Amino acid sequence: MKKLSARRRHPLAALVVLLLALACTGGLYAVFAPADKAQADTTAQSLAIDEGKKLYAVGCASCHGTGGQGTSDGPSLVGVGAAAVDFQVGTGRMPAQQPGAQVPKKKVIYSQAEIDQLAAYISSLGAGPTVPTEAEYGPEGADIAKGGELFRTNCAQCHNFTGKGGALTHGKFAPDLEGVDPKHVYEAMQTGPQNMPSFPDTTLSEQNKKDIIAYLDAVNGDDTESPGGLELGGLGPVSEGLFAWVFGLGALIAVAVWVAARTAKAKKS
Repeated sequence: MKKLSARRRHPLAALVVLLLALACTGGLYAVFAPADKAQADTTAQSLAIDEGKKLYAVGCASCHGTGGQGTSDGPSLVGVGAAAVDFQVGTGRMPAQQPGAQVPKKKVIYSQAEIDQLAAYISSLGAGPTVPTEAEYGPEGADIAKGGELFRTNCAQCHNFTGKGGALTHGKFAPDLEGVDPKHVYEAMQTGPQNMPSFPDTTLSEQNKKDIIAYLDAVNGDDTESPGGLELGGLGPVSEGLFAWVFGLGALIAVAVWVAARTAKAKKS
C-alpha cells in the first residue's frame, strides 16, 4: 500500500492518468462513433464514378479515347476537372454533333444527375477546377461597376461591351452571353472553353468573377432597357458613331442637295 501511495504522489502520475484517459476515450470513439456517413459518401462517389465511366464509354470515348487521353478527334480530358464537364455537357456543346471550327451550344441531352456522374469520372482522371457553388457566382456582395470595368478590359474584345457576342477568325465566334446560366459563365472563365482563354483565380479572383457575372446580369436582364434607345446590336460606340456618320451625314447631304435644287429652280422661275 505504501508503494502504491508513493506512485500516486509521483509528479508524473497525473500526466500518465490523463494520457490513459485520452487513449481510452479515443479508442471508444473510434469503435462506437458513427462512421456511416463518411463511408456512405465514399460509396456514393465510387458509384458516381462507375456510372460516369459507363456514360463516357458510350458518348465520349470515340473522340476523347477510352481513358480520356485524347485522340486526333478530341483533346485529352485528364486534368480538365468537373467544371469543364459541367459547362460543356450542361450547355449541350458536348457530345459534339460534328467537327468544326467551333462547337455551338445546343439542346442538352443528359440530365443533371448524369452530368454529375460524368464530371465525377473525369475528375477521377486528374485534378482540375471544381463545379462552383452558388455562393461563388451569386449576386450577393458583387460590385456591378467593378464587374463592368473588368469585363471591358478582359472580355469585350470578343464578346463586345454588353456581352452580345461577335465574330472571330476562321469561322469562330464569341457567343452571346444573354440568358446564360451564371454558373456556366463562371465555369467558362475557370476553364477557358474552345477559343476562350482561361481566367483562374490567380488572374481573376472569385470576387472578380462574381462582379463580372453581376454586370452581365445588369446589362442583359429581362427588365433592362437601353437608355440610349436603339442599341444597334450592343456593339458599342464605334458602330453607333459609324451609323451616325453614314446615315446622319448622308441625310444632311441629301437635304442640302434638295434645298440647293429648290433654290436654283426658284431663281429660274
